[in-house]
Amino acid sequence: MKTLLFIFLISMQSVIGQSIEGFWSGELDIQGKKIPIVVHVIKKDGVLSSTLGLPTQGVKDLPIRETTFENNEFSFDVTALGIKYKGFLNTSDKIEGTFTQNRFNLPLILKKGELLLKRPQTPASPYNYFTEEVTLKNEADGNLLAGTLAALNQKKNIPILVMITGSGSQNRDEEIMGHKPFLVIADYFAKNGIATLRLDDRGIGGSESGKPGATSADFAEDINSAVNFLAEKGYTNIGLMGHSEGGMIAPMVAAENSKVNFLVLMAGPGIALSKMMPIQMLNLYKGMGLTETILKQITDGYAKFFEEIKSDESSISNVAIKERLEQIHDGLNPELKKPLISQMMPMFSSEWGRYFISFEPDVYLSTLKIPVLAINGSLDMNVPSKVNLEGIKKSLEKADNKKFELVEFEGLNHLFQTAKTGLPAEYGEIEETISPKVLEKITSWIKKLKR
Repeated sequence: MKTLLFIFLISMQSVIGQSIEGFWSGELDIQGKKIPIVVHVIKKDGVLSSTLGLPTQGVKDLPIRETTFENNEFSFDVTALGIKYKGFLNTSDKIEGTFTQNRFNLPLILKKGELLLKRPQTPASPYNYFTEEVTLKNEADGNLLAGTLAALNQKKNIPILVMITGSGSQNRDEEIMGHKPFLVIADYFAKNGIATLRLDDRGIGGSESGKPGATSADFAEDINSAVNFLAEKGYTNIGLMGHSEGGMIAPMVAAENSKVNFLVLMAGPGIALSKMMPIQMLNLYKGMGLTETILKQITDGYAKFFEEIKSDESSISNVAIKERLEQIHDGLNPELKKPLISQMMPMFSSEWGRYFISFEPDVYLSTLKIPVLAINGSLDMNVPSKVNLEGIKKSLEKADNKKFELVEFEGLNHLFQTAKTGLPAEYGEIEETISPKVLEKITSWIKKLKR
């Protein structure tokens, strides 16, 4: 669900010339809001190219189509986005220029060097605990998965969790906007006697892509294989920790694999995704300043569309999907409408997206009798806390599960950061990666489990 962040990219290009290769960084000041920009200039076979990064917006290595630098003047023109830039290399480490988008002109100074975001919780190696780089194979599909096992010691009876990332392609640290929440959690756990196995998603880092068109069900096979891998290594107290989409995959695996002894669900869905996503849409679209009339039109339109997909997830053509999205967003400013539809199309036209929308958490949660800790933040805009925690509660009560606990953390967002609004635009601006009280709660809950 971290895929639905509705962040609009402010694109720019890079610099070239006299020792122009390398990283350049600066900040755009947009009505008091500072947007960090990083440009990486590369020279290969005498040709300059560049990529763009917007660290606090979750954008990394976005290819730039044209890069020019002549007579100390750097300029670019992104016609499709209405963007132009012209700057001069005044010294060997500074380019001063003007960034233009449509009718708006903003000063932009690029300085030599890569921008480093403040992430005080990110641990640095060497670690004072045991780590092991591991590989394993999906037992069903055969794709290779790579990850890191971290533990205070190599005892096999300690609690160990397979960590499951949220939506989108993520590395084993679940890295987003300079934050590495899974690394922070794994480090904290290891120091407190709890082991973890965190894995690169398919096609990321050391993990193979696997078959095309993979869905959450296929990702569940990856995690199921990881559980069996740990069992074969001799671990006897295996749990799953899933964040966001990972919080729906964890119950899928636990419902089928008796080697799973406990679950930690972080912002996991507790109601049908076709019901939850319109609420998510409303929360996120509100942050765009749309009128109540337009908001109702959009959310009602999506609710109807999701039910249509759910009723027959394979029958809707891409042409029909685009038509539905055009109708849903009818009346929006074209400059807003076009990127919104562009961002939504890949989800609705993919096998993963259609499976996701049709998912019913209750099918799996209602079978679980193992200990479950389900947590959420009151400011979560992606997986709204109260309705989803209540859904998880109802499903576990249906299973007659007597060993679960639900916790809503006041003032935390979808990433469990201390936030102001909870909107995704804040994720990169917040220095905190994960609230210490979340780390403390999960750790104390796991330590109290009886085997």
